Amino acid sequence: MTVPRDFQEPARCRPDLVIGREELFAAAREQLGRGGSVLLHGPAGIGKSTVLRALAAEYAPTARTVLRCSATESESHLPFLALADLLGLALDQVAGRLPAAQRTALESALTGRGESTLQRDGLALRLAVLSALRALAADGPVLVVADDLQWLDPASAELLGFAARRLGDTPVRLLCAVRTEGQEYDRHLRASPPDTLAVRLGPLSRAQVSALLDHRGYTGLSRSTVRDIHRTSGGNPLFALELGRVLAENPAPPRPGEPLPVPTSLRALVLHRLEMLSAEARRTLLVASAGARPTLALLHAAGRENAESETAQAAELGLLATESGGSAVRFAHPLISAALYAETPAHERRAAHAALSTAASDPIERARHLALATTGTDPEVAARLGEAAALARDRGAPSVAASLGLLAARHTPADGTPDPDERRLRAAEDAITAGEADLARDVAREVLTRATVPADRVRAWMVVLESAGQALGEVDAVFPQALADAGDDPGLLALVHYQLAWRGLVVEGDFEEGRLEAAHAAELAARAGDRRTELLALAFRAQAEILMGHPDAPATIKRALKEPQDPGVACHHNGAGSARFRWLIMSDRLAEARGVITALLREVRRRGMVESEVHFLRFLAETELRSGHCGRALDLARESLRLARDAGMGEGAGAMLTSLAEAAGGDVQRALALAREAVGRAEEDGDAVYLSRALAALGHAQLVAGNAREAVHALRRLRELEHGIGITDPARGRWQGDLAEALVRIGETAEAQNVIEVTRGHALRLGRESVLAVLDRAEALVRAARGEHEAAAAQLTSVQDRLAKLGLGLEEARAAFALARLRHVPQALGFARAGGISVPGPVSYDEAARLFRRCRALPWLRQVDAAAAERPAEPARAPAVVPDSLECLASMERQVASLVMEGATNREIAGRLFISVKTVEATLTRVYRKLGIRSRVDIVRLAAGRRTS
Repeated sequence: MTVPRDFQEPARCRPDLVIGREELFAAAREQLGRGGSVLLHGPAGIGKSTVLRALAAEYAPTARTVLRCSATESESHLPFLALADLLGLALDQVAGRLPAAQRTALESALTGRGESTLQRDGLALRLAVLSALRALAADGPVLVVADDLQWLDPASAELLGFAARRLGDTPVRLLCAVRTEGQEYDRHLRASPPDTLAVRLGPLSRAQVSALLDHRGYTGLSRSTVRDIHRTSGGNPLFALELGRVLAENPAPPRPGEPLPVPTSLRALVLHRLEMLSAEARRTLLVASAGARPTLALLHAAGRENAESETAQAAELGLLATESGGSAVRFAHPLISAALYAETPAHERRAAHAALSTAASDPIERARHLALATTGTDPEVAARLGEAAALARDRGAPSVAASLGLLAARHTPADGTPDPDERRLRAAEDAITAGEADLARDVAREVLTRATVPADRVRAWMVVLESAGQALGEVDAVFPQALADAGDDPGLLALVHYQLAWRGLVVEGDFEEGRLEAAHAAELAARAGDRRTELLALAFRAQAEILMGHPDAPATIKRALKEPQDPGVACHHNGAGSARFRWLIMSDRLAEARGVITALLREVRRRGMVESEVHFLRFLAETELRSGHCGRALDLARESLRLARDAGMGEGAGAMLTSLAEAAGGDVQRALALAREAVGRAEEDGDAVYLSRALAALGHAQLVAGNAREAVHALRRLRELEHGIGITDPARGRWQGDLAEALVRIGETAEAQNVIEVTRGHALRLGRESVLAVLDRAEALVRAARGEHEAAAAQLTSVQDRLAKLGLGLEEARAAFALARLRHVPQALGFARAGGISVPGPVSYDEAARLFRRCRALPWLRQVDAAAAERPAEPARAPAVVPDSLECLASMERQVASLVMEGATNREIAGRLFISVKTVEATLTRVYRKLGIRSRVDIVRLAAGRRTS
């Protein structure tokens, strides 16, 4: 059909968010924007129609005519139906411009009158469709939107393909979608215009599936459930949404270890093929669906004697993926396995698990199958599951341990030892380790509804607090209840006071309060013989003292590192190893810091400690960023952020560090977006500690983006925040140099110098050499802005050498860039000389470009390219060029006015004087007022008059 120019898609068809397709969507947009065509392809349910509708809604207003068709399987046998949808309403518009034979053939095909066929009117019909599209394009651009090309009737498909291949430069764009598997899209691409971009839509990641479910309102699902949805759906959006809908509507979650329930709507997609299997082959596939990693050998051991022939039969039906030479049995899609399991009666499923409980070679798998084959409580089964959970924990699979622990609790009698709630609490603690905070919280809350023993209650409260992450303010009411349950037991009180230390830091933003609570917790834990809590409390105290610049920090670190050590604490992100890393990196010992954090990361990965892995990836990225390895830092930061989003923890901190990495080696606009996200999350959580880090990232990103005034706003706010919470060590956030530089750019040199002097005092006291070097770089910019260019150049040269020796590649490159920009100032200007001596060194950006290129600092390289492309300075003129009337101006005003006389633009002036364009404009306004003139033209006339007098 033909749609007029003011076409608008119905609201329900215009998705506000094309989740997980941003890069593909951008590529398609670019292709359509330059007049090309796009073919979207992928399997059923993958989201082709969603992307197609979004693109059509965006580009339909740019077309004079929009032609649309959406074929269906049930109508694919009707000849010319799709062609009628496309051109039916346009026939009257183009009929008069077609040759008689073509018009007759096309009218017959579209209206059904006559006996037009491809065999009879083939050439006339083909030319008629081509001529019709050209006629419509003569009136303005045409957009053809065709969904489900696989169901186009053959006649329409042939005619559309014929025309598409011959459109040439005619302004007709095709936007099509087709269901394919593998590379089957080739034949559809051959029927498209030669410049068509084929875009394959693949599966969504777990984080993208989570975002999709949230967007559709399924927000109550736990992270572990979302993980299962992603695995069962294979990342297919349609399948994920259907699974999410059923789980959101069903208040009873599946039992631990069991597959997700599959809705009837999805079962129908695969069950028709399952019905073609023999009964024995279906039983064999059921055993395979119940197994974790099924193989032919496992199926044989489980009693399936004809496994080879029965799996071959399933592979022929497309139910199993065929792998030459392999013994693994793999379903073509996870949904097939889940649908088969869900469709099978419960007694048959238990029989399959019973067979696997003796056939599986792994003790963890045997225990899981034994549990799923057993109904009711059974102390022996519970004991087997408890042993399997401990084994999984030792193997570094805490998520598996949590699942097995919950199964053990289900099979433990009420009077068993340990009792069901003790098993549940251990499972909740495993879930915390695995990053499944919502599962842990739900289990702990359930235990609290019936627990009466103080130790169990306090243990459950600790899980609730741990699961809150940085949002401790949301569970503030827990603390008085936990203290009441702890009574006067020093071991239980130690646990509560350790969490109160975190509350003091995160909620109150008071480092001293947190430090004192941690010290008290360590004393209580030592009295109770709880070495684990004592070590955690000492590590917390060490971290707080490091950030405060407290003199006790080195001694506290030594205490936290003393033997005996708890292996789980030693590699924990809140343990002594993490405190040592922070001390090393703040002390500029980057090689040692890298070695410590690399070893910690390796260990937490072995143990399956997801939250610690998120932190340590971020710490390693920070180390690489400090070292000037911007590409490596960006990769690590993005990996950490992806893992954080998957686990639903530490997303604000991940966004903060990734923002810094993007500003150094990626995309500045992405850096700004991530920094704003980090600020928003910290404000929402009431987390003053990470809010300060987020504001530092935002200020830095604004500075790199050239928004000096916005950078100053963010960093001034940060300065007040850190003063309030007691952070005095400038090596913690390293934002002071950025603030001073941004202040110089907006003309606030006095405040910039004050920031430098105050920070220098702290840095000298704590021996922070890299901070001192960066402060000297900022001070050189202050001197340059005041006209002291020879001193500024000498200071920058010294700073660059010091930063190089410290191994801070990016900071070294920034110093070289500042020096090159300083030397680029025209020598004719009065402030470019001091005592008649020129600023030394060639006017070249080569050194800065080389250093930034070595760091792979792409945003900074772009700044170097822009600076180098500026118009070179004119040769020096006689000093008499500056009229006596300028003597009434302040130093900065004279410098700006002199540059205007030389013909410099406002942007060039801003770059040469290290100030913002807005500052240049404001300065010129004052110049006009003082000189009694109206515009920059009058300044030039003043200069010209002086020369001719």
